[in-house]
Formats: sequence, C-alpha cells, structure tokens
Amino acid sequence: MVVSSLSMNRSIGIDGLKGYCVVNEENVYGSKVINRLSDDLRKEFPEVRGFSPRNLKYMRSFAGAWPDPEFVQRAAAQIPWFHNCVILDKISERAAREWYIQRTIANGWSRNVLVHQIESGLIRREGRAVTNFSSALPAPQSDLARSVLKDPYIFDFLGIGEDAAERELERALIEHIRDFLLELGVGFAFIGNQYRLSIGGREFSIDLLFYHLKLRSYVVIELKIGEFIPEYAGKMNFYLSAVDDLLRHPDDSPSIGIILCKSQNRIIAEYALRDMEKPIGVAGYELTTHLPEDLRGRLPTVDELEEELGRREG
Repeated sequence: MVVSSLSMNRSIGIDGLKGYCVVNEENVYGSKVINRLSDDLRKEFPEVRGFSPRNLKYMRSFAGAWPDPEFVQRAAAQIPWFHNCVILDKISERAAREWYIQRTIANGWSRNVLVHQIESGLIRREGRAVTNFSSALPAPQSDLARSVLKDPYIFDFLGIGEDAAERELERALIEHIRDFLLELGVGFAFIGNQYRLSIGGREFSIDLLFYHLKLRSYVVIELKIGEFIPEYAGKMNFYLSAVDDLLRHPDDSPSIGIILCKSQNRIIAEYALRDMEKPIGVAGYELTTHLPEDLRGRLPTVDELEEELGRREG
C-alpha cells in the first residue's frame, strides 16, 4: 500500500504528504501516484474527508509555498482552506500571497470577496491615491487614512456607459450600495447622498457622505465625470470645513474628503492639495474592466450565447 509508511500515526498532515511527494517528484503526476495515494488514504482513513487527488495536489502546493511552520500557524492557518487554495491558484509571488492572507485575516473576507479583490488588483491600488494626509493629519491617523484610499476605484458592477452623467453615476452607486461599500473597503458606513448643509442662508449638497468606523471621521465623497481640476480641491475644502463645524463630534477625528474623477494628472493633483488645510485625497475610477486586445474579438456575442443556451435547453 502506498501509505503504509505514513499511516503509523493515523495523522499524515501536509508535511507528511510533502515528504512523500518529494521522494520522486518527477513521477508524482505522470505516474498517477497522487491518484493511488488518494485511493489508499480514503481506504486507510474512511472517516476523514479531503483526500481527493485535487485536494492532495493543493496540500502539496501549500507545503511547498509555505515551508516556514511559524508563518503557517501565524497567518495561513488563520484563513479557511479554500481561501488558501484561491490564493495558490491566482497568485504566484510569495509577497503578494502573504499580503492577501493578511488582508483576509484583518477584514474577514469571504472566498468570493477574496477572489474579487485579487482579480481587481487591490494590492496595486491600495494607498495609491494622491493625498495631503501627511501634512493635514497626525502620523498615526495619516498612515491609516492613506491605506484606506485606492486608485483607481473599480465600478464595473454598475452597468452604465463611459459617458454617464454625474447624477447617473451617483444614482447607480446608491442602487448598488453593497458593491460600492465592498469596493470602498471595510469600515465605511453610508450616511446619505445629496446630503444637505445649510451655510450662510444657502443650501449646499454633498454628493455622498460616509462615516469611517476605524478612522472615527466623516468622509465626504465628490463625484466628477471628467478630469480633475484644481478648483475641485477648493470646493472640497469648503465642504470639509462645514462638516467639521456642523456634524463632527468633539471626539471625532478631522473629516476627510475624497474626490473621485474619471481621470487625474497626479502632478496637478499634488500641487492642488499641497497647501490645503483639510485632508483630501484624489483618485480615479473605472466603470468597466478593460479586456486585452487579443481577447476582444474572440468573445461570444449575445446572439451566440442565446443560441447555445437554446441548444442546451432543447
């Protein structure tokens, strides 16, 4: 029996599987050793599940990816097994794998949310927005606030065109508030849209108002369908002054502004924010996921999909 040398303790574990496979790794897949090992393990341990050939290969990959037992106990073992499988499948770089494991632990992501964050390239977007936080906020708060922002934000769940108007974009985000909150990240609580402020006998409306539970501060979001221009920073500074005066509790941290634009020139944004007193960030957003050019012509049309569905139902 293949497992005869492993079954003395009735507890094989990933390290045991790794040791077995390493003996003749070249033949593990070609000679169907994994399949035979799977059959023998099921017979030897009928009360234990998870010995399918596919799962054994994941165990082998897991053991190869994380040779340090301390990291396994501290991080990888703290997330569900199939989360680990997703990370092994979709990410090849060790540092990126560790990053997503740590974020999964911190945020409690489900497997579907983890897949979304990996496929949307969160590791490349987090903390990339142009901000003045280092000068407008104290060090601990500024670091945390910077990590909360992304650039760009991905709104491919909205189903609206690239030429959507600002109100249409705002309305779509509200209609998909669950997906919007997921893209914003953990800690955002939605307060309202077109939130009215009475200032100097006039009414002003904030596009979107949130409260961030970790930052302990109000977050004002303004949506712009075009490129960032410096005037937007002045208007946001005005809104933040009003929110701090009218809404902010004495125990709250300073309110933060996020200007979301279709596009932005980072140098112009940096100059616009440099001497602003209030903490403001500027980030872009994308309404669609862009496909590689070589794939666009190979995707099926709606008619082809309906025809295929009809054949299957028939």
